[in-house]
Amino acid sequence: MCNPVLPRIEQFVNSTAGHEALSFMDAYSGYNQIKLDPEDQEHTSFMTDQGLYCYNVLPFGLKNAGATYQQLVNRMFSKQIGRTMEVYVDDMLVKSLKQGDHLADLQETFSVLQDYGMKLNPEKCVFCVGEGKFLGFMVNHRGIEANPEKIRAILDLKSPRTFKDI
Repeated sequence: MCNPVLPRIEQFVNSTAGHEALSFMDAYSGYNQIKLDPEDQEHTSFMTDQGLYCYNVLPFGLKNAGATYQQLVNRMFSKQIGRTMEVYVDDMLVKSLKQGDHLADLQETFSVLQDYGMKLNPEKCVFCVGEGKFLGFMVNHRGIEANPEKIRAILDLKSPRTFKDI
């Protein structure tokens, strides 16, 4: 694998404009669902007072773990990415131009997840909504909007009352 690179977040966020239905999903301990090739396991070895151990799944924190994971999900969802889905590492967004198409788009996604044995974290999934948070941005059919959590401090600022306050 030659120098894997993570995609640009803005591309994903901007691609939601014009979509009526959105579903936000998160892989359950995503990295730990990826089995390492037995030949690569020795490269993750570590020593404890109880002996030498190595990972048999992709551990979080390795230099290229995020980019490697991204390459895998890009392959998994290659028929959907850019059309009905965006994936950034373990964050997934299923998007449908028309509300009526969303169930079929979700079924296609669930079929791929099932084929690969990938599990979702139900506590971090939201289905068939008009807007939501994706990669820290609020997205909806209009595109990107300000995330209220990120601008709360600015909204809560008191207006200056004196010349000195300015």
